[in-house]
Amino acid sequence: MTYADQLARSQKIAEKVTRVYQKRAELAQHQFSERAREAGVRVLGNGEADRFNGFDYAVDVMQRTVLFWDTLRQRGNNFIEQAKRGLEPVLHFAHEMLLDGRTFARPVNYALLRIVPPEGVVIDPLKRPYLIIDPRAGHGPGIGGFKDDSQVGVALRAGHPVYFVTFFRDPQPGQTLLDVCAAEQQFVKHVREMHPDSPKPAIVGNCQGGWAAMMLASSQPDDTGPLVINGAPMSYWSGAWSEGEGDNPMRYSGGMLGGTWLASLTADLGNGKFDGAYLVENFENLNPANSFWDKYYTLFDKIDTEPPRFLDFERWWGGYYLMNREEIEWITRNLFVGNKLWSGEVRGASGASFDLRAIKSPIILFASMGDNITPPQQAFNWVADIYGSTDEIKARGQVIVGLMHKSIGHLGIFVSGKVAKKEYTQIASVLEAIESFPPGLYGMEIAERKNANGKTEYDVSFHERRLEDVTARFNRFERIDELPFEAVKQVSDFNQRAYELFAQPFVQAMANDATATMLRAFHPLRAQRWMFSDLNPWLAWLGPAAEAVKATRKPDTERDVLRRAEHCGSDMISASLDFYRAMRDATTEAMFFSVYGNLLPAQRVQERETQENRTDPRDLPFVQEALASVAHGGYAEAVARVACLLMRHDEPLPLTRMVLRQELAADYAEYLPQMPRDEWRRVRGEQEIIVRYEPEQALASLPGLLDDSDDRKKLLTLFDKLHDDSRMQGFEPTAAQHDMLARIRAALPVKAARAPRRSAPAH
Repeated sequence: MTYADQLARSQKIAEKVTRVYQKRAELAQHQFSERAREAGVRVLGNGEADRFNGFDYAVDVMQRTVLFWDTLRQRGNNFIEQAKRGLEPVLHFAHEMLLDGRTFARPVNYALLRIVPPEGVVIDPLKRPYLIIDPRAGHGPGIGGFKDDSQVGVALRAGHPVYFVTFFRDPQPGQTLLDVCAAEQQFVKHVREMHPDSPKPAIVGNCQGGWAAMMLASSQPDDTGPLVINGAPMSYWSGAWSEGEGDNPMRYSGGMLGGTWLASLTADLGNGKFDGAYLVENFENLNPANSFWDKYYTLFDKIDTEPPRFLDFERWWGGYYLMNREEIEWITRNLFVGNKLWSGEVRGASGASFDLRAIKSPIILFASMGDNITPPQQAFNWVADIYGSTDEIKARGQVIVGLMHKSIGHLGIFVSGKVAKKEYTQIASVLEAIESFPPGLYGMEIAERKNANGKTEYDVSFHERRLEDVTARFNRFERIDELPFEAVKQVSDFNQRAYELFAQPFVQAMANDATATMLRAFHPLRAQRWMFSDLNPWLAWLGPAAEAVKATRKPDTERDVLRRAEHCGSDMISASLDFYRAMRDATTEAMFFSVYGNLLPAQRVQERETQENRTDPRDLPFVQEALASVAHGGYAEAVARVACLLMRHDEPLPLTRMVLRQELAADYAEYLPQMPRDEWRRVRGEQEIIVRYEPEQALASLPGLLDDSDDRKKLLTLFDKLHDDSRMQGFEPTAAQHDMLARIRAALPVKAARAPRRSAPAH
């Protein structure tokens, strides 16, 4: 590339960055103006029933102030007490430890817990057990069972045995993420041994526990049941859901910090241990309005009712756990910056790579459009990265179900009671059904309705999707905006090597347990807790003062004009912080693409922009293999092919129909092939490819698969029994299905049994 070409390309990048930045700045200004207008309307609205009493309001403010600071004092006391006990999981449910990973041959700070059912909850030991894996992203474990309406609570109420993967604050010396994966494999085997007559355990992975569950399932595909992956980042370079590049600022952090070296530096300063408080601090900085104002003003505004909820959540949010240097470096190099998990470049302890295509069980992916930490692209794009096409998903017999929430944030995916009652309850109800789905990619939809008693009920349906269509919908820019991250990876590798060569020896020589403990104690997130606790002698008056206020508390200023003015001021502060965040993120995005967009070789951009996606699907290896086997097979292939020939297309699949399909399969099992479900899905997918590309040849070669007359009779008998079954009356076949059924019958003539020869009468 000539200098003139480079200059022209740089100018093109600058123009695009400027255009996007201006758009985001205008949007931020518009949103701030709208919120300012709404705040003004709120304070100047209809005030006929309002009053003005400055004295009562002043007393109320003073009382709320004392109670507010006393609540923060209680938070500090809770923090200190938790630290003394070693930071226990914040599970709402009683539990007992079954396996302690600290005693394994390769010790890890993980353990397997059995959730003890609450009084009145009956567990069926023959039902599928649940194994829930929480994220280890700075906080402690327990968010999956944080309250009664949670993943744990939903599974228990459905009668399932529930197990929980917990972890302790301090990692074991030398433990790695591969050791953790090996320990979790032992946990799964132990659960299977406890329930030998139950279906394989369902694995629920939250956030970073999601990719841990995927690694576990890919390395141990024969032991895991369906996977439920909630808000889990898998394609770390992806983003940009609605407004174009940059809606998701978290993905730019690695590039703007120079790569992975900063995580290594932090771990070295901690004497080989990385402080999870830094990860939590990153989360807080994503939403400064909530972190620095909204949650505290909500506590101040509703001081009479809010403290229990606030303290309960802060008990989890303020528990900071540690990682070994090896663990955080593995995560940052292979996942956050390297983005290697889906590519098969990450290898396990045995040396074999984690191939996500080896997973045999159905996968449910739950994400939210309102999540700016794990946007939908990061949750779903890995499917396109490893499979490439819908036909490959079918050829491998995989079932992938996507569920999308419209607005909830990242934490809400795990802690919201509404999500637990709706999404998680329905997910639990479909886990058995999806194992019998034909292979493919499905969208799960949950519709609300009121029953005759006015109670909310939910109708679940599934729509089969084409991977190509879903990828295009998620990625309006055809993932061109991911290319600069390749330059980030190269810069990160350079900076990491430079740090290890020039700085790391000096940092490690200066660090020791005493300095590491001091750094952790004075981290801002910890300091703000223990400084506002009973350890601070200047706060000795606060507890008695709060008790005196509670004894005389008479809140009655909700309709006071001054209270409304207070709300208006709070709204303006919150709006200002949101405006700051929007401009900060827009500036970060502009700097990122200005720097790394120019560092990326133009050849890579041209390759992506000119990449041909028009390859004839028939040329794909797995399609050719399927078509080559059109005349090969037996009864199992014939049943699968007939099912594909008679399949309805472009129609939603209600859960009731899928449940009925399961019931019919159980009732007529003697007429169906007997094989493992994952093998049946693979055969089903292969036959669907044959029917899709060569429908006439598929029909013409069907008699060759059923050359045995008894097999033909068995299949036709199955048709007759299904036709006569009263449960099928609500599913009338279409005209196309009637025609195809007639053609199948005509293609499979059954020879009449020869009548026995009569012997001549005796004379």
